[in-house]
Amino acid sequence: MSEIDYSHRTLLQKLGVKPESRVSLLGVRDPNFLREILPQVANPAQHRAAKESDLIFLGVESEGQLKRLDPLKKYIVPKGAIWVIYPKGQKHITQAQVMTAIKAAGLTDNKVCSFSETHTALRACIPLTER
Repeated sequence: MSEIDYSHRTLLQKLGVKPESRVSLLGVRDPNFLREILPQVANPAQHRAAKESDLIFLGVESEGQLKRLDPLKKYIVPKGAIWVIYPKGQKHITQAQVMTAIKAAGLTDNKVCSFSETHTALRACIPLTER
């Protein structure tokens, strides 16, 4: 079985952003991402979580900021997701720490994506058994 080539897809496509998506942006400071996403979605919530969000983008720079995951899960729709965006290749916040925090919040990690040259995005969603 061969792998699917996703190299031609834009970052927004890889992240599952659609024009009708209700999006919340928290702590995301990447100017290229903001320039790309803001005109593509209607009424994005910035610096706060909107109820019934399809996607929440949570930018974190330290392990302590991962504590926000548990309270944020009540803001996503059952099939929604929280994308945790964190620095690549750092010792003070690692993929293992992000995955542990996702599980501690009662969520499941199910996709990883290169967000930028400096950051990675890991998707957290409500487990199928709880939807």
